[in-house]
Amino acid sequence: MSWSNGRFGYNNGPIKGQNGFIICPKLNYMLLLLLFSSQPFFCYQDCNSSLLGWDVFKYLSLANVRLFKRTKSNTIVLTGLSGSGKTTLFYQLRDGSSHLGTVTSMDPNEGTFVLNSEMTKKGKIKPVHLVDVPGHSRLRPKLDEFLPLAAGIVFVVDALEFLPNCRAASEYLYDILTKSSVVKKKIPVLILCNKTDKVTAHTKEFIRKQLEKEIEKFRASRSAISAADVVNEFTLGVPGEAFAFSQCHNKVTVADSSGLTGEIAQLEEFIREYIKP
Repeated sequence: MSWSNGRFGYNNGPIKGQNGFIICPKLNYMLLLLLFSSQPFFCYQDCNSSLLGWDVFKYLSLANVRLFKRTKSNTIVLTGLSGSGKTTLFYQLRDGSSHLGTVTSMDPNEGTFVLNSEMTKKGKIKPVHLVDVPGHSRLRPKLDEFLPLAAGIVFVVDALEFLPNCRAASEYLYDILTKSSVVKKKIPVLILCNKTDKVTAHTKEFIRKQLEKEIEKFRASRSAISAADVVNEFTLGVPGEAFAFSQCHNKVTVADSSGLTGEIAQLEEFIREYIKP
């Protein structure tokens, strides 16, 4: 048996693939023989080897599998109700500026950059792809475009005006935590209590407890809906127990921030936990 006559339709030489790997078409053909034949065989002549078929299989596993290895996502999605300070946080992460306070965005802010706090660090640093999704209810469907790509989700809550918006924020967060794209991939979620520099702002512990209570109400009402009316939705919590974020399919944590004063260390820690520099 010889590979040099080309009767199998392959080139005699190896081909350089992506990432610099060398792929030998003859060996790929031999893998097919391995899959459909129980008989061991040898690699002859042009392969310059007397490897057994299973050794060829090992070679292909090392050389070819890496070609199809999926690159880890570097996308972080900022979302939450309008006025919670998402866009200000976006600018703080990008260039260390609050852009003079409140910024209302009707279109997603999107950019790929090295965090401003890391600009002076030496060596190669992995940039972050940050997406600020508008919080207006009519624009929330845009969120579905970015969630499947996310390495992490930051749900921003206005700690200053939390109580009037508690129910709306809880419902929005509930919808995110039950999305199939979030649950199946176990995308981590950070509940970021923003504007905590203000004296009258609520603490993150208070906000966490109130969100859990409200989500428990939504869980009870949604469970009464016919399964036929719920599409691609996962249930939250443990039956017979009050809801807590620790029961979620994915990791949910709570942190403080102030977009105006630039106190975003906990946000940056979350980002770098899931997007290694």
